[in-house]
This record gives sequence, structure tokens and C-alpha cells, in this order.
Amino acid sequence: MGGEAAAVRTTTAIDEAVDLLAGRIAVLTGAGISTDSGIPDYRGQGAPKRSPMTIQQFRSAESFRQRYWAGSYLGWARFTAARPNAGHRALAELEQAGRVLGVVTQNVDGLHGRAGSRHVVEVHGSVDRVVCLVCGQLFARASIAERIEADNAWFTAGSSVTLNPDGDADVGDVSAFVVPDCSVCGGMLKPEVVFFGEFVPRERFVEAAAVVERADALLVAGSSLAVNSGIRLIERARRKRIPIVVVNRGSTKADRTATLKLDAGTSETLTALQDRLLAS
Repeated sequence: MGGEAAAVRTTTAIDEAVDLLAGRIAVLTGAGISTDSGIPDYRGQGAPKRSPMTIQQFRSAESFRQRYWAGSYLGWARFTAARPNAGHRALAELEQAGRVLGVVTQNVDGLHGRAGSRHVVEVHGSVDRVVCLVCGQLFARASIAERIEADNAWFTAGSSVTLNPDGDADVGDVSAFVVPDCSVCGGMLKPEVVFFGEFVPRERFVEAAAVVERADALLVAGSSLAVNSGIRLIERARRKRIPIVVVNRGSTKADRTATLKLDAGTSETLTALQDRLLAS
């Protein structure tokens, strides 16, 4: 009986979500949408506690940059090997059909774009790009990885490398690791992602807010909304008085604000919503 009751509740919740998402949909995604692609979540159920490097640490000492770039080099190869899952593909299909206006994502993995989504606002940046903090020159991450490999032939990835949600990985002694610098000015390089302690660039948030402003409903998928940028978008949707549907395993900071909360996995739920929305 328990399984049947759960199935009925899930079906009813999907029905409610379809009614609420009847118009143009803005989507906000977090790490939970990428867990089925093999990328771990910072805050989801069972996620280990960790303290990601802050921008203050990264800037303060070569030793911090050695640890970050060594771990990032190991993690990036596994990060880029990840493939979009059913949840990413469902959102891309809904955008192609004109139901989704755009996807605002807190993830840096690039999986929405690889799934086929066209209008993606990466509020926290992307691991595919590297920027010089001195002259502003941008580099493709692949070219920096090639330089790291050439300068650190001794440094190889073991099979037990632990991947982190931001494309980093845990490493041991990296005191001999050679950190890449800017080939234009010799300045400090950093992946073009928002570190802990940094603010989301204003123009990026404005673009994200514009997606919500144009929408008739906001769908949140796989985010606990612990990051301020997500809460600010929820508040815009609340002030606009549009429905807010949240799909996430575990509690979120919008549970009381949401019009509907589905405590469920994103892949199966977004696939079900895609089928129903495209048939309606």
C-alpha cells in the first residue's frame, strides 16, 4: 500500500505542477540536477562536509594556488567527461518547444549547453574558461590544461581521486606543482567561476533576473537555494506573483515560499513534466 500511495502522491504533484507551469517557464537549476551525471552535490542528502577554497585564500599565497590548480587539473578531466542526463535533456526539449524561456544555472559544468539548451545564464561562471586577474585575458581551459601537463609531467591522477562539485579534486603534496600564469602579462590566472567570497557579476545577475521577469512561472530544479543569487531570483518571482515550483530532494530555503514543492529527483520529475507539458 505504501508504494501505491507514494505513486498516487507523485502523480497528483505532477498534475499540480503541470497546471502551475502552463505559461512561459523560467528555470533555475543547482547541483542536484547534475548528480545523475556523476557530479556530486555540495549540500544534498549524503553530501560530505567540505570547505571550498575562498577567493581570499586563492589570492593570498602560491601554496593555495598550487593546491587549487593541482586539484582542478585532476578534477577537470573527469568533469568534462560527464554527460548531460535526462533532466538536462528535458529542459532543452522544453526550450526548443517554446515552453522554457531560459535556464539560469548555479552550476559551472556546462551540461545545459551540451544538452542543447540555447539560452543559459551561468551565474557562477564555467570551468571551461580561465581569466587573468591582471589584464583580463580569457583562455580556453583546454589550453591551460595542456600547459599544466607540460610543466608538471610528474603529476599524475590516481584512480582514487575524489571529484568535487566545482570541478576540483582532493590532492596530496603539491609543493612542487607549477602554477600556470598569464601568457600575455604574466599575471595570476583563475578559472572564470565565482569562488566562495566573490560576488556574482552584476551584468550576469541582471540577465538572470530578466529571464524571471519575462516568465509566467519559475521552476527550480536541484537547488537547496542556500546561495544568495538563487534566493534573490525567488524573491523576484514572489514579488511578480508568479507560481514557484521547486523540485529537490530534501529541504530548500524556498519551501515556505514555493507554490508547490516536490521532494523528488530531478531527472525523473523533469522527464515527467516534459512529457505532460508537451502533450498539453
